[in-house]
Amino acid sequence: MSTKFTLPPLPYAYDALGPYMSAETLEFHHDKHHQAYVTNGEKLLEGSGLEILALEDIVKESYGKNAGLFNNAGQHYNHVHFWNWMKPNGGGNKLPGALAAKIDEDLGGFDKFRADFIAAGTTQFGSGWAWLSLKNGKLEVSKTANGESPLIHNAHPLLGVDVWEHSYYIDYRNARPKYLEAWFDNLVNWEHVELLFEEAR
Repeated sequence: MSTKFTLPPLPYAYDALGPYMSAETLEFHHDKHHQAYVTNGEKLLEGSGLEILALEDIVKESYGKNAGLFNNAGQHYNHVHFWNWMKPNGGGNKLPGALAAKIDEDLGGFDKFRADFIAAGTTQFGSGWAWLSLKNGKLEVSKTANGESPLIHNAHPLLGVDVWEHSYYIDYRNARPKYLEAWFDNLVNWEHVELLFEEAR
């Protein structure tokens, strides 16, 4: 089994993100949904000609050419980061200095960025993700369908939130905006965002 398709352990206990994300949600989302992307991605990678590539490059190279592999590799990539984009007692508006300054410069300040990010997740029709990414040296907020990410648009994902129903339905039923607000304000791990921001620069 390749290390590219291995389910990473959660970086916190299953009940650590309550009350904003329940242990039941994490058990289903991590142990069942993410595991399925890993299992299927591993099978679809065999014989694809992309076996030697890193995960990011498998995502980019399979896009538009191998839908099955792309869907599973894309979702695996997204979720590897999603678990790290959250932490207990996360959120808040005290961002690392360079990241905060860049948000002020490119996105009109933290409050506007928060509103635009939540709006992107709310208005993504059906399954998908909302994103903060760095493209051509500028921050941008976007949304993508299904397992797509800014990677396939030549951008560096810095923060992403999963708006597939399995990410919130147990805890919030159909109240996606309520989930997004709780997630952004209470769970975001800004240190992981900063790490990806420094790498992307």
